[in-house]
Amino acid sequence: MVCHENKAFPVICSRMELEVNQFEHLEDFKEGVVLLVDKPLEWTSFDVVNKVRGILRRKLKVKKIKVGHAGTLDPLATGLLVICTGKMTKQIQYIMDGEKGYTGTILFGGTTPSFDLETEVDQTYPTDHLTAELLKEKAQAFEPGYMQTAPVFSAKKVDGKAAYLSARKGKEVKIEPRYVMIHQFKLTSLALPEVEFDVECGKGTYIRSLAHDLGKQVDSGAHLTSLRRYRSGEFHVKDAFTIESLMERIEGLQYRESAP
Repeated sequence: MVCHENKAFPVICSRMELEVNQFEHLEDFKEGVVLLVDKPLEWTSFDVVNKVRGILRRKLKVKKIKVGHAGTLDPLATGLLVICTGKMTKQIQYIMDGEKGYTGTILFGGTTPSFDLETEVDQTYPTDHLTAELLKEKAQAFEPGYMQTAPVFSAKKVDGKAAYLSARKGKEVKIEPRYVMIHQFKLTSLALPEVEFDVECGKGTYIRSLAHDLGKQVDSGAHLTSLRRYRSGEFHVKDAFTIESLMERIEGLQYRESAP
């Protein structure tokens, strides 16, 4: 793996050359490992990090070890979560800069405050006028990008704290829109009022907001009902561990044999 210095990050490695899931001994995690994990439904990204950190602390018999993730997934989303340990945590920001790929479903006819199933429907809308042609035309219009506002029920920082902390208390939250890249927004299956989609986008894109905004563009309401991340940069969920398989693999590791 070839690395070079950069002012933004102490050590930068080409994403194409960044090895993942490469470990044979417990010490490898201290030196730095990049793990691909298929996050289960209803787990937070921190739950996954905490699970990995917990088993490593126990196996390594240490109080602290650096473990972090490269890009949050909501609890109601599944799929690829990139986990870094040890010195590889320095690469988190670099990994997060990669393009993302998602599949999921959008339900038209109602909005929710969280733009997904975390909260109840707060307003209903007509759907009789929706057609495949209209939906595909409006979805494609989001390419190659647009000004997007993150959901108030999100980890987006507002005045130094996550927006959802205020939103859950019923406080008004003002989030400024920002430009996000939408490389592809394809509707892959339509069974109105629900559609399936495939999105390839740049960092910082909220797919919940994209679903909500598509609803507005077709004079209806919409919210996200499922989401799965299948790609992050050059990494793909097909190469990811399940939580169970990763725990089993780490549990069976030993320290390197001492040299004679």
